[in-house]
Amino acid sequence: MKKTMLTTILAASAFVFAGCNSEESTNANTGEAGAFEPSKNIEMVAPAGAGGGWDTTAREVARVFGETGIIEKNMTVINKEGGGGAIAWAYIQGQDDSPYNLFVSSPPLMFVPLNGQSEYGHEDFTPLANMIADYGAFAVSADSEWEDLNDLFDQMKEDPESVTVVGTSSPGSMDHMQFVRIAKAAGVDPKKIKYVSDQDGGALTSVLNGSVDVFSTGVGEVVEQVRAGNIKVLGVTAEERMEGEILSDFPTAIEQGIDESFINWRGFFGPPNMDQAAVDYYEEKFKELSESEEFAEVRKKYGWNEMYLSSEEYEEFLNNEYKEIEVLLEEIGLGN
Repeated sequence: MKKTMLTTILAASAFVFAGCNSEESTNANTGEAGAFEPSKNIEMVAPAGAGGGWDTTAREVARVFGETGIIEKNMTVINKEGGGGAIAWAYIQGQDDSPYNLFVSSPPLMFVPLNGQSEYGHEDFTPLANMIADYGAFAVSADSEWEDLNDLFDQMKEDPESVTVVGTSSPGSMDHMQFVRIAKAAGVDPKKIKYVSDQDGGALTSVLNGSVDVFSTGVGEVVEQVRAGNIKVLGVTAEERMEGEILSDFPTAIEQGIDESFINWRGFFGPPNMDQAAVDYYEEKFKELSESEEFAEVRKKYGWNEMYLSSEEYEEFLNNEYKEIEVLLEEIGLGN
């Protein structure tokens, strides 16, 4: 009887010891109460080449994290361009559950897979936090006969073939769909919108020389041209007037009686199956970054609005956006 009890006790002790060792092994990079703390450098992926919105956001975030000490480990930005983001997303997908491989993204994370150009979409990754809201602008040459969006859309409703819209993104992606969303709300038939893609940097020139009529782009891309008197902005996709020199002069679609907006959200994700402790860590650090004076200066510099969303809030927001985008793409015949 005593021998049986001793065997049971030893077995139980071995089980507890093994469990402790397992927990210690699992939490090798955690602090107290299982909290994650990075033990090596962090890789931040920009899913495009240098100079674009993803690259700029990733590099500014990495810089401010380092300069403020909000994250002490070095954060290295790498560019993985191609496929409208699909190359980078496939790379991140291969870093399953890693807390050291993050990436920045925005609406193309929905547009590209919905267009059948990527097998991975927002639901395949771990949302950490959204950081900013950027907005679209619809610009025409300074001598255009249109004075506001209603002038433009009235002509498009009467003669849609007479208006050509240009953007730098592919059909079914950012510049195209932000225009479709606002135009549809104004009563334009979205299936009849003539959109051309110019990804070689000639979109603005096309507007200035009259070969196309409207430039659909980001607000940050038009400020200097408006300042120079080359173009005028008929409307922006923000919910309310933006702040800042030049920016505050741009009327919203909403104030022109068009009850619609389009947010170019931009935030950060991790690979699939990221541990909750790591999610909690990054969520807190991005919140601290968003609230910092240093990052407020970054937003001001680029005309970005603050739009922090926690991991859970971000996931809910993304799922709702996805449903609306899916409907729009199907309506113009570009959905899967």
